[in-house]
Amino acid sequence: MTTAELSDVEQKSLEEIPHPSLPEGSSIYGGTKVFPDLQAENGETYFTLVHGIAHESSVSFVAVLQATRALRKGFETAIYFYGPGSLNCLATRGFPTTGSSAFPGEHNINDQLKTFMAEGGKAYCCRFGLSLHGAREEDLIEGVIPTHPLDVQDALIYYARKGAIINSTYQL
Repeated sequence: MTTAELSDVEQKSLEEIPHPSLPEGSSIYGGTKVFPDLQAENGETYFTLVHGIAHESSVSFVAVLQATRALRKGFETAIYFYGPGSLNCLATRGFPTTGSSAFPGEHNINDQLKTFMAEGGKAYCCRFGLSLHGAREEDLIEGVIPTHPLDVQDALIYYARKGAIINSTYQL
């Protein structure tokens, strides 16, 4: 659209405040980290539960990023996908073919989960969560450990007894 196609009021509105007011690359947020960059002490564990679907919010992706960061800090780290979160573990996601991205970032969770496991993290996926959405166990990303539905609670108890830091994400 050219400026000539704008009404006088539209043009006035555009000119009130410069857009953008700062050049690209300008800092608009401070960089002070408030808390110390803590590393795992010997034997510490970090456990994440994910009950959210990829691309319905950033919850699932951020949970995988946080688990990866904990792993890199030296924590024994595991992620447990259950309910609709189980769909994050599918290698068969994509359009028009598996592995193809219909939009940039479609496979962010897949790629980050593969990185997490390659660096030593464990990923579990509830078989019942898969079945609720018609997903097949053989479609899991290589290395994801399928689990029985009763394992969700027992995994939580197991990691709590180990003294794990537990991050539980839930999305409706």
